[in-house]
Amino acid sequence: MYDDTHRRRLCSRLRGFYRLHRSARREMLRRETDCSPEELAALCGGAGQGLTARQADRMVESCVGTFGLPLGVGTNLRVDGRDRLVPMAVEEPSVVAGLSHGARLLRAGAGISTHADPPQMIGQIQLLEVDEPMRVRELLGQHEAELLSHANGLDPSLVAAGGGARSLEVRVLEPTEPDDPLGTLVVLHLIVDVGDAMGANAVNTMVEGITPHVLTLTGGRVRLRILSNLADRRRVTAEGVVGFERLGRGNPEQGRQVAHGIEEACRFAERDPYRAATHNKGIMNGIDAVLVATGQDWRAVEAGAHAYAARTGRYTALSRWRVTTEGLRGELTLPLAVGTVGGAARAHPAAMPAIRRLLGADGASSLARVIAAVGLAQNLAALRALATEGIQRGHMKLHARKAAGTGRDLSEVGG
Repeated sequence: MYDDTHRRRLCSRLRGFYRLHRSARREMLRRETDCSPEELAALCGGAGQGLTARQADRMVESCVGTFGLPLGVGTNLRVDGRDRLVPMAVEEPSVVAGLSHGARLLRAGAGISTHADPPQMIGQIQLLEVDEPMRVRELLGQHEAELLSHANGLDPSLVAAGGGARSLEVRVLEPTEPDDPLGTLVVLHLIVDVGDAMGANAVNTMVEGITPHVLTLTGGRVRLRILSNLADRRRVTAEGVVGFERLGRGNPEQGRQVAHGIEEACRFAERDPYRAATHNKGIMNGIDAVLVATGQDWRAVEAGAHAYAARTGRYTALSRWRVTTEGLRGELTLPLAVGTVGGAARAHPAAMPAIRRLLGADGASSLARVIAAVGLAQNLAALRALATEGIQRGHMKLHARKAAGTGRDLSEVGG
């Protein structure tokens, strides 16, 4: 279905896209992405199109209907030298505009560059009432090979696809309160390469499946056996530089001042958790919109991102912006557990066209890289607005349009 062998190179710099009528935007998407009529209908929705009542009924329990969200397309994004169009399902007017503006600032040269870890997820087994935790830790390490073999036997299709259980880690958790009835805990981590899947089902199957073997080896009692959403072995980093002239709209000195303002705003978020929560929410504005549009578990990604922001014991900014000799340099790192096989990515008729035709992602790693780049560009747009005229000017212009229910987006933010 998705043979992209002869696909032409997409251009995401769609000038004036946001000014066009919806039908003209759809026609431009058809030309740029090679979407089939059926794929375009699934993406753009409308009467009798998109997610049907029957499909929705198979996706969730006690379904009574469907709930619509606007699907916008972010433009101007260039990731690892390749242009990408960005599907974004979101009700907030300024998110698509902000992404498009931030991406335009970052698109010079190679645009945003990314790095992705292997798609490894963590499954946890909680061991209670263990008499000698350190001895159990050593024992589990000695039996690592047989436990991994057992885990891989539970999902041969994942192993055949190149994934599977890779290693074990054992953690000993001491009580944090003197009257903690659980005492010392031993936690076994099963590290699984989940390939192009998000991985929750595969990991949960494995940790539940090896639990009897673990109990035979260690004694004690097991309570929880489940995936962790702090996917810190599956991180993605996005980096980019904006020249001072571009930041200053042709005026390098003005751009330098803007760059310093953005760095000052970022350092505030790095130091203060009250500011960091809003700073990171702005990053997730764009990321969540893409996750929803591509059928991902956005709640899992949100949980992982915020836990990662507090990994040192103090909640801080996920991104970092610094003024350098070449311009304003930004970097964003966060865990991204996303998939292009299974789940809603396959069940929802609009998800795969959004992933393959618009984003041009050919697997989970490619999808994650683009999503991280979206977060960086979204963050840049928000910080630039905050460091200059303030966030409300653009926000309220777009909110007024939404409240009116008609009219055209005149904000420069989406240009």
